Amino acid sequence: MSLIEMRVPPVGESINEVTLSRWLKEEGAIVKLDEPICEFESDKATLEFPAEATGKLTYVAKEGDDLTIGALVATIDTSFVSEAATVPPAPKETSAPTVVVEKAAPVAANTYAAGHPSPAASKILEEKGIPANSIQGSGKDGRITKADAAQAVPAKQQDQPSVVKVSAPAHFSRTEERKKMSRMRRTIAKRLVSAKNETAMLTTFNEVDLTAIMQIRDKYQEKFVAKYGIKLGFMSIFAKACAKVLMEMPEINARIDGEELVLPNYADISFAISTPNGLVVPPIKNIESLSFADIELALKNLAQKARNGSLTLDEMSGGTFTITNGGVFGSLLSTPIINEPQSAILGMHSIKNRPVAIDGKVEIRPMMYLAMSYDHRVIDGSSSVTFLVKVKDLLEDPILLFMDL
Repeated sequence: MSLIEMRVPPVGESINEVTLSRWLKEEGAIVKLDEPICEFESDKATLEFPAEATGKLTYVAKEGDDLTIGALVATIDTSFVSEAATVPPAPKETSAPTVVVEKAAPVAANTYAAGHPSPAASKILEEKGIPANSIQGSGKDGRITKADAAQAVPAKQQDQPSVVKVSAPAHFSRTEERKKMSRMRRTIAKRLVSAKNETAMLTTFNEVDLTAIMQIRDKYQEKFVAKYGIKLGFMSIFAKACAKVLMEMPEINARIDGEELVLPNYADISFAISTPNGLVVPPIKNIESLSFADIELALKNLAQKARNGSLTLDEMSGGTFTITNGGVFGSLLSTPIINEPQSAILGMHSIKNRPVAIDGKVEIRPMMYLAMSYDHRVIDGSSSVTFLVKVKDLLEDPILLFMDL
């Protein structure tokens, strides 16, 4: 017997442990070289673990196990395949006994090309009661994405009336359910506590009148879509406004490194994206040099990858400033938490038509509250207020932004 030990490989700087979130191949299955056998969940992303040889798979670790780098995950028996391959074929005589050779299970049944769902898609399909092999994936190599799962419709039983199941209320129920936190959720929890405890965090507020931006979007949206194939959203405009002011006020863009301040001369802005596994904040680099269309396309790509669980560690790393939009969930006002080691984060909120005083008259305007949390060790209160006012001015008179004035 020739066994290949499959051990957790190094997956990124400062990552010492991963969670085996999902087996992709059945125990005892014949796997091929480089075929993914399981998925690891790290602090930042979900990673596929490919087979290092062709052979019979035997589990060592279980789903949900926390594994250190170098820990044994599984073994692959390569002799199983070689022995099966050397069995001589049966003579072509009608009286000869049939020789049964154990063969590898068809690879298509378990590979992504056959419709294996991503972790997020799998959860949705389970909730809907839809078997993965009943839908066609649109992802890489036919993988079923979260979007595929969300659009999938359960097959209805023919000639049978639909039955609505109503569960009986559990009167005075005292039951509880315990569920292990995912590695990403545990990491998020630790980082949030660290940000609260390790930074001198304060928040400053303002509000912005979005009338001019909404007029520009309404007037030029059709032409923008025709040229670039994507809509002009609020996020790219906010990002460009922040990047412009960050270049003017480098202290907002700074971070602490030991006893030194690092002041980047570029604006790599991170964007908070909600996923089934938690919040991720991948950055878009050099926002100050990108067009609005470039930002919108990059945002769309990052959001799709984040929700499909396909963001790489490199795509998750970096960032000098963060924007989070709680308004998409209906938040009117909040205090966002700093994304360490960054020193500031801007919170966007819901757009509400409110009465405001304009030139001595009361008018109804589309208003949004802005909140910027900042590390007072790096940023003075006056600087934080000035930054937010400058961003507000650009958003209320976006011609200044478009003309780079």
